[in-house]
Amino acid sequence: MSEYSVKLSVVVPCYNEEGNVDAVFDEAVKVLGERNISFEMIFVNDGSTDGTMKKLRSVVDRARVPVRVVDFSRNFGKEAAMMAGLAEVQGEYAVIMDGDMQQSPEVVLEMFDLLEGDDEIDCVAAVQKQRREGCLLSFFKRSFYKIINKAASVEFVSGASDFRMMRRPVVDAVLSVSEYFRFSKGIFSFVGFNTYYLPYQARERAAGKTKWSFRKLFSYAIDGIIGFTTAPLRFLTVSGTLLSLVSFIYLAVVVIKRIFLGDPVQGFATTVGCILLLGGLQLLGMGIMGEYLGRTYIETKHRPIYIKRATLDNRENSKENSENTPE
Repeated sequence: MSEYSVKLSVVVPCYNEEGNVDAVFDEAVKVLGERNISFEMIFVNDGSTDGTMKKLRSVVDRARVPVRVVDFSRNFGKEAAMMAGLAEVQGEYAVIMDGDMQQSPEVVLEMFDLLEGDDEIDCVAAVQKQRREGCLLSFFKRSFYKIINKAASVEFVSGASDFRMMRRPVVDAVLSVSEYFRFSKGIFSFVGFNTYYLPYQARERAAGKTKWSFRKLFSYAIDGIIGFTTAPLRFLTVSGTLLSLVSFIYLAVVVIKRIFLGDPVQGFATTVGCILLLGGLQLLGMGIMGEYLGRTYIETKHRPIYIKRATLDNRENSKENSENTPE
C-alpha cells in the first residue's frame, strides 16, 4: 500500500483568474480522470481582487475529487503561492501549473508517463517551444540567460518554466530552501536531481490578461541575478581596480609632462567627464551593494513568506469518491 494518499497533487497558483478557475478544474478532472489517476487539486488564491475566491469556494463545494484552497491574506506573489501549494501536497508526484488555461493537462499526462516509466527521472520541466513576444523582450531574455549562466554556479535552461512535475523528494528539497526572496528557476536548479526537459506549446489565454509586465519581468531577473550570483559585486571590484590603475597611469603621465616638459594640464571638459564617470560608478556601486545589503537585512527578520487567511477543503465530501478511484 502506498504511503501517499493520492498519486498526483496538482498545484494551481491563482491571481485574478475568475474567468479561468472553473475551466482549469473541469479540464484537469476530465483529462486525469480518463486515465484513472488518483489526484488532488490545490488552488492558492494569491490575494485576488476579483471573484476568484468565490469561484474557488464553488469548486470546493461541487468537486468529487479532493480539492484544497489556500487563501492568502494579501497578494504575496506567485513564488510564495507556489511554495504554499507545495507545502500542502499529499501525492507521490506534484505538478505546478498556471491558472490561465495556457498549460494543458495533456502535457501533465506526458510528464506523468515519463516519471512512471523511468525511475532515474526525478523531475520533468516543460520548455516552451515557440514564444510570441516582441524583439526587445526576446533580446533581454536571451541576454539574461547568457549573463546568469556565465556568472552562476547552477545552470539555467532558457525557456524552462515553473510548469513541472516532481517526485516527492524534489518537493521536499524545494521546500527546504526557505529564503524570503525566492527565484524558482534558480531554486529548481540549485536543489539538483535528474531533470528531463519536455518541449511543449503554450495555449492562448482563455480569459483575463497576463500579470507579467516588462517592469515585473525585469525585477524578477534582478532577483535571479542577485539571489544566485555575486557577479555584480565582482564587477565593482574589477572596474574599481581598472579605474584606479588607469587613473594612476594618467596621473603619472601628467606629472612627468609637467616636470620634464613644462606642459601644463589642459582639458576642463575631460576633467568634468572623468568626475561624472567616477561619480556614476560610485552611485552604481552603492546601489548594487544596497541591493545585497537590503535583502540580507530583510532575510534576517525571518518574516513569513506568506500568511494564510483561510484554508478550505472537501476531503469529507470527496472521501468516498477517492476511495473508489484506482491508484
